[in-house]
Amino acid sequence: MAIPDFQSCMRPLLDAIKDGQTYHFLNAFESVCDFFELTDEERAAKLPSGKQTVIKNRVSWSRTFLKKAGLLTQPQRGHVQITPLGLKALEDCPKRIDVKYLKQFESFLEFHTAKPSEPSLPDKIENDENTDPTERLEKAHGEIQKELVAELLENIKQQTPQFLENLVVELMQAMGYGGWSKESGSATQYTSDGGVDGLINEDPLGLETIYLQAKRYTTGSPIGRPDIQAFVGALEMKRSRKGVFITTSRFSNEAQDYISKIQKKVILIDGQQLAELMVKHGLGVSTKETYQVKAIDTDYFTDD
Repeated sequence: MAIPDFQSCMRPLLDAIKDGQTYHFLNAFESVCDFFELTDEERAAKLPSGKQTVIKNRVSWSRTFLKKAGLLTQPQRGHVQITPLGLKALEDCPKRIDVKYLKQFESFLEFHTAKPSEPSLPDKIENDENTDPTERLEKAHGEIQKELVAELLENIKQQTPQFLENLVVELMQAMGYGGWSKESGSATQYTSDGGVDGLINEDPLGLETIYLQAKRYTTGSPIGRPDIQAFVGALEMKRSRKGVFITTSRFSNEAQDYISKIQKKVILIDGQQLAELMVKHGLGVSTKETYQVKAIDTDYFTDD
């Protein structure tokens, strides 16, 4: 089955601790996973940030919401215990406990309707009560990144071919290639250097050189196998084993299949990947806002 949303986890979490005993949260969490019969793959699936599993994040937010409503308490760090209100909720809601039910409790209402001092998320995301706050934040960030990548690629397409040739060199350096010096890379368009548009010297003596090819296509036409074969031929003339072919367009299936069958190490980067790498390595973009998501420092509250 699909990984349940955080509201669907509320009743199973309370049900796992309904005998009134104090449980370690991880044990209650495992009970929720067992209730939904999640597979190992579903239990291991991570959020886009890669820092936490989806199901752990959702059950943790269920715990937070239930605690704010007074349905469970945390008598000690990392543990949970049901309250009388929690027991009543199990009676009131035999099938599902959700945010709508929790809104009858004043303590929860104050928490849930509090207005943040920072700029809010888009309304269509903020008001999605089936998604927990962490996922709403990551979803908003993902949508902003997606729009940025598309806009960035359009801007690149509007520049000259020479701009792209310089760009690919700067991107490789930003990614750490030729990091021994800012002068480790250069564009070669002005020297008509036989089928390559740039190069990166990975070491000061130039014993390992990566050659670059850049193709700026303003249309949707893909880069085909002949263009890749020509680039591989240029690498052979340079006696080089490494090359990177970057385009603002995409690569045909034949081009990708050809690359998989040759001995030389040639990497293909299409327009989408190019823009994503620029965002990741801070090239051609600037930071507009920074939001820090903080968590409790448990060591601070631990006695020596």
